Amino acid sequence: MIKYRLNCKKCDKKFNSWFASSVEFEKLKKNKFISCPFCNSIKVEKSLMSPNVVGKKKHDLKKDNKYKKIKKKIKEYQKFIKNNFEYVGDNFAYKARSFHYNKKNYKKGIYGNASMDEIKELKEEGIETETIPWISDKEN
Repeated sequence: MIKYRLNCKKCDKKFNSWFASSVEFEKLKKNKFISCPFCNSIKVEKSLMSPNVVGKKKHDLKKDNKYKKIKKKIKEYQKFIKNNFEYVGDNFAYKARSFHYNKKNYKKGIYGNASMDEIKELKEEGIETETIPWISDKEN
């Protein structure tokens, strides 16, 4: 995919549009399928665009103080969760439904793994869930 900045020669308005390739743009222009969204004119030309340039300097997250503080806070939450909730692994959606529909008083909440689709389904059923970032113990 390629994005071009286009200029209408009739109304002098500028707009952006995406194309599968530069060849595809030329083919569409030749067949008069490209038109101005403002005045519907087919007198549309590509204008100069500046490329997206990525800086040479890479940001090292491991040295960033904000990153360190956030990581520390996430680890604190994780420790609290591990000490106060039951880990159910990949059975999270099943266990959450079981708790919700059986209406029993459980002493501990649960945590575990679930896909985004499973979480969406749980929320649609009225089962409260939260997603939090998780840092594996291997990432010290």
